[in-house]
Amino acid sequence: MPGMVLFGRRWAIASDDLVFPGFFELSLRVVWWIGILTLYLMHRGKLNCAGGTLLSSYLIVLLVLLAVIICTVSAIVCVSMKGTICNPGPRKSMSKLLYLRLALFLPEMVWASLGSAWIADDVQCDRTVVNGIIATVIISWIIIISTVVTIIIVFDPLGGKMAPYPSSGPNHLDSHESSQLLNGLKTAATSVWETRIKFLCCCVGKDDHTRVAFSSTAELFSTYFSDTDLVPSDIAAGLTLLHQQQDNIRNSREPEGVIGHSPGPPQEADLDAELANCHHYMQFAAAAYGWPLYIYRNPFTGLCKIGGDCCRSRTTEYDLVGGDQLHCHFGSILHTTGLQYRDFIHISFHDKVYELPFLVALDHRKESVVVAVRGTMSLQDILTDLSAENETLNLECGVQDCSAHKGISQAARYVYQRLVNDGILSQAFSIAPEYRLVVVGHSLGAGAAALLAIMLRSAYPQVRCYAFSPPRGLLSKSLYEYSKNFIVSLVLGKDVIPRLSVTNLEDLKKRILRVIAHCNKPKDHPPGGRRCFREVLAFCCSVQCQVVTRITVQQNTHRSQDVDRPYAPRPDEGLGQRGVGQGRLRLLPSPRRLERGHGVTGAHAKCSRTTDRHFCC
Repeated sequence: MPGMVLFGRRWAIASDDLVFPGFFELSLRVVWWIGILTLYLMHRGKLNCAGGTLLSSYLIVLLVLLAVIICTVSAIVCVSMKGTICNPGPRKSMSKLLYLRLALFLPEMVWASLGSAWIADDVQCDRTVVNGIIATVIISWIIIISTVVTIIIVFDPLGGKMAPYPSSGPNHLDSHESSQLLNGLKTAATSVWETRIKFLCCCVGKDDHTRVAFSSTAELFSTYFSDTDLVPSDIAAGLTLLHQQQDNIRNSREPEGVIGHSPGPPQEADLDAELANCHHYMQFAAAAYGWPLYIYRNPFTGLCKIGGDCCRSRTTEYDLVGGDQLHCHFGSILHTTGLQYRDFIHISFHDKVYELPFLVALDHRKESVVVAVRGTMSLQDILTDLSAENETLNLECGVQDCSAHKGISQAARYVYQRLVNDGILSQAFSIAPEYRLVVVGHSLGAGAAALLAIMLRSAYPQVRCYAFSPPRGLLSKSLYEYSKNFIVSLVLGKDVIPRLSVTNLEDLKKRILRVIAHCNKPKDHPPGGRRCFREVLAFCCSVQCQVVTRITVQQNTHRSQDVDRPYAPRPDEGLGQRGVGQGRLRLLPSPRRLERGHGVTGAHAKCSRTTDRHFCC
């Protein structure tokens, strides 16, 4: 930090990132140099053959060239270890050393080419010497190709579009010319990100929705990274330092007291009923994923149970559900929900940008018509997730400021149109008119289910929604208030999705910048370096895997207009803890599990039960 400037452009690598790569190359070249020297000293008497003079000259020049390269790489490693993350001053000579190192690649490539040509000739020398020189040539080309690949990786397409302050100072940026320059840089950044996203999602398609999603996602990424000069290793070091800071604060804190009263009987009964409903409807949210999730949850028996359905030809049973693209999905849905094929009204696995798969079934046990929306499972779904602008909704609910996540609201509108315009719900209620409507979903599907319930509430006042791990930043504050009475969101432990929003990412970026600025050690020294990538990996895993035995139910405060807050030492507070709907039931795996091997968390009642004295609401 900042990225190095070479050949008049910025690169996605900092001057203190070369310690470990340089040490690796240095070790490899020292071993290589010793091997060539040993080969030459032990077998130089066998080079008195046809072509042996050329091979002898090749080895001698290569030894000299490698010695110069070893000295240069050693200097690069030493200089890269100087200074701190935010103080590159002691490393100002790095660019000259890199120019020298790159210049040495020219004779190395020439000599490797000559060695290849000489070996290709019919050399009548000892076979051991020839094989040793062949290995030397191969290693030379491997190192050269690896260097070229590394240069491609650290190449920054926007590196040549730097906007330094003019001589008149930073205040001159208010001028019209500077404004045009900044707008041009923003447009170029958006174009680069859009190209990257199109390359990664080349198999998605090219319809209008996809093009809009590409543009929306590119603008999101370009805006997020536009005001920083961070390279990937800076982010990794910042995450490591931030994780250690949180651990230190958490370990030094006194245990928090647990609330001194238990929920009253009415609250207890309502909570138990909601927990039972969550456990029941979770199966429908899981069934919406089809056979991949079923195989994942049943790795040893799943394929045997649904294998016959995958090979069976389409029958009248499939026609009854009016679905499309079922393949192996129908069998997994039947096994997951425990329903019969005649209980399903519609199953759709049509998957495009802003268009999610869903199913509609009759749940006779709870006397409900269940609409389950699938969560993220494809590149199309990821693009829907990343279309994160606010979009104003036209709802008949008498609420001001009806805005929500654009991509998810578009997906919810698609399911709504299918349910209403295609007569799917009318068909379901013609069979069971006394049943109530329940909408469920997980992750992206949970957000779509919440918005779908809001859209359907005017026509179905008794609608109920159970949203498992809905994404944060989904609804405006007014819609959150409106949804409190009929939507329940549920979050599992430290699941990152319900805490992931543009606001939280901005907050994370500010914290990374702050903790890097206060770090007085280089990346290769603890705590910023030697354990950096191991700590980052452990941090990412801990977000998904750490388990604390507790049950907490607390008041929901979800809204899309989040405000910056000072550093919160609790992991839950640090990433944000907001959802949608009536209550936020936070259940983590405990002796009272709702599902075998899993805990369920949910949302929003003003009471708490806990078996962990470190957490309370």
